[in-house]
Amino acid sequence: MDVIEDHVRRLPPIDGRWAPGPLDPDEIERGLLEGGIAGRASHPLDNVRRNALALLEGDPDKGFGMTGLADGLDLDAILDLIEAATGAPIDRERRFGPVEIRPEPIVEAALAAGDRLAVACRERATVVLATGHPVGLAHLYHELGLLLERAGARVLRLGVGVRWFDPSVGHEWAIDHWDGLTVLTDTREPRHTHRPDAMERMLEEATPDLVVADHGFAGAAIEAGVETISIADVNDPALLVARSRGRTEHVLVFDDNVEPDAYWPVWRLLAAPVHGHGSETPRSRRMPPRSA
Repeated sequence: MDVIEDHVRRLPPIDGRWAPGPLDPDEIERGLLEGGIAGRASHPLDNVRRNALALLEGDPDKGFGMTGLADGLDLDAILDLIEAATGAPIDRERRFGPVEIRPEPIVEAALAAGDRLAVACRERATVVLATGHPVGLAHLYHELGLLLERAGARVLRLGVGVRWFDPSVGHEWAIDHWDGLTVLTDTREPRHTHRPDAMERMLEEATPDLVVADHGFAGAAIEAGVETISIADVNDPALLVARSRGRTEHVLVFDDNVEPDAYWPVWRLLAAPVHGHGSETPRSRRMPPRSA
C-alpha cells in the first residue's frame, strides 16, 4: 500500500461537526476544551521553559530554520509571548506544573487567520499547506485545503517526488502529499518533524502567495519572506518570537497533537470567514494583565 494511503487509512474518521455553518460561541469553546485543544496543555511548564532556553541557546531544532530569533531576548520575554498568546498567566516562580491555554485567544486568532484565507480565496491566491504533525493535525490541514480549493484558492503541491539522503540519520527523506497537504516521510511513514529543509526545497520550485503550516515548514517559509499562517504549541515559541519581530502576523497557539478528529472547532473558525459567518463569534475578549 502507498505510504500516504496507509497513513490516511489509520486516521479516525471525521463527522458532521466538520461541516461549515454559523458559529455558536459556546459550542466552539466547549469543543476546544473537550478536545484538549484548549485547557491544560499536554506540555508542562518544565518542558516549555526547557525549549525556550534551548531556543535562546541557538538550538536549530527549536528555531525551525529561522535566523536571529534569540537576539536581545531572555526567558522572561519568551514566557511573556507564550502567556499573551495563550491568554493565561505563567507564574515566574514556578518551574513545574501545568500550562493553561484559554479558548478565547484561539477563537480570535483563528477568525483573524480565516479572514486572511477568505481574501486568498477571493484573489485566487496560490497556497501551500504543510505539517510536521502528520497525525494530530492531518484532518485540520486536509479539510482546510479542500475548503480553500472549493472557494477559489489554488492549492499547490510542491516537491512531488523529491527525496534526499540524510547521513545524520542514515535514511532518505521524501516529500509526499495527501491531496493538497504536504508531509515529510522517511519513505515508510510520515514523520513528526521540526526540519525546515523540506519547505526550503519546495520553495526552490515555486513561491506561493501564502503558506499555512507549522514547525520547520512554517519557519522556512517565514525565513524566505513568504506570508505564513502558522500553528504553534506552547513549547515551541519560535513562531511567536518571529511574530514579535514583525516577521509574520498570524500564529495560532493551541495543543497541536490531540486526536485528529478533535480539531473541528479550529476548522470551523478558519472556515467561517470564507463562508461569511466569521462575525457571529466575538473576537474582543482579552486576558487580564498579569499581576506584578
